[in-house]
Amino acid sequence: MAPRSAFGGRVSDDSSETVIVRLMDTGPETDEAAFRSEVRSWVTEHLTGDFARLAHRGGPGDEHAFVAERMEWERELATGGWTCVGWPTQHGGRGLPLHLEVAFHEEYARAGGPGRAGLIGEGLLGPTLIHFASAEIQQRFLPGIVSGTEFWCQGYSEPNAGSDLANVTTKARREGDEWIIDGQKVWTSLAQWSDWCFVVARTEPGTERHHGLSYLLVPMDQPGIEVRPIRQITGTAEFNEVFFDGARTSADMIVGAPGEGWKVAMGTLAFERGVLTLGQQMAFQRELDHITSTARANGRWEDPVLRDRIVSLAIRVRIMRWNATRALRTDDNAQLPREAMINKLYWAELHRDMGEVAVDVLGAGALLTRYSAADEGDAGELEMSADHKLFFFSRSDTIYGGSNEIQRNLIGERALGLPREPR
Repeated sequence: MAPRSAFGGRVSDDSSETVIVRLMDTGPETDEAAFRSEVRSWVTEHLTGDFARLAHRGGPGDEHAFVAERMEWERELATGGWTCVGWPTQHGGRGLPLHLEVAFHEEYARAGGPGRAGLIGEGLLGPTLIHFASAEIQQRFLPGIVSGTEFWCQGYSEPNAGSDLANVTTKARREGDEWIIDGQKVWTSLAQWSDWCFVVARTEPGTERHHGLSYLLVPMDQPGIEVRPIRQITGTAEFNEVFFDGARTSADMIVGAPGEGWKVAMGTLAFERGVLTLGQQMAFQRELDHITSTARANGRWEDPVLRDRIVSLAIRVRIMRWNATRALRTDDNAQLPREAMINKLYWAELHRDMGEVAVDVLGAGALLTRYSAADEGDAGELEMSADHKLFFFSRSDTIYGGSNEIQRNLIGERALGLPREPR
């Protein structure tokens, strides 16, 4: 008998050797096989014409690709009802039970669906607003996320508060019916293309650590905000420094009460480890498939040590998906479950190791680059080969989203209950 997941479902393999986890139903029964077929058919039928070149583009490390086209794709998805599929119907979603939400993201990725330009709004901010925000805030912003007409970025990290979010120094003061914001955020993905930013700022002078913070919604198109793209070793610049110099937002553009920003921000991070990470896992599988096929084609597969490393990666990708699905919640608790606390550390080290194996499979060819002119809409831009680019980009996996060192502290303190070392 197949093993059971943490939600009471069975774990089984389909004919393509892709792990599928049947999670406990939380809604009306639906034929999952028929639903998966519907998702694949819709994506295949619509990812044609001007959208055809978007297939499998726009994922991690490739977010700069075809941004305008992927924003248009969000609106195309919305016409078919394929955005925010797990949101409650009263907020514009389909209200899908969890196992069908998982199925959607798996089949979307398998069919070549591009990286979601609306990922931050749909996966992070939207669930946060549904859980913490007033009805007025929900009515103002949720429809734009569902329709793919408003895009968001995340204003958390700062130069001295990267993995240590409680150390933020960006300040916001209340003047009349507005918040005035001063400070700097860094590593802000997609800021140059976003309409709004959710910003954690210190609104109570003299407070420290997680006290006195507020969670503000700030329009990006205003004189008080400057966005400076950060060029990476890959040559791309999808994340940025963002400077706030007297930036303004309405006094009611706050999620939760003033001073409750830490609780809301932690809720957002819990949603970040949720079902949308399944698309990332499918991307890892595609990368591994490419590495494997390259090794077979160039003869490197015959090296028993390298073959063992590739097989080990395949096992780790499967474990990654099992753990991610068992950690998904079916309740309204906006806290990171213990099972999910290892996820980021696990996939970061997996992807780093995958990049190293990719270079070893290529051998001397890993030193080569190639020009890909029109693909990026930036003629003459130097683009590295897929495996070369994977190696460089995966250097950052163990840092962004919380460094490995911080992740181990969180696991020790919050999951295992180990005492915190005195400062």
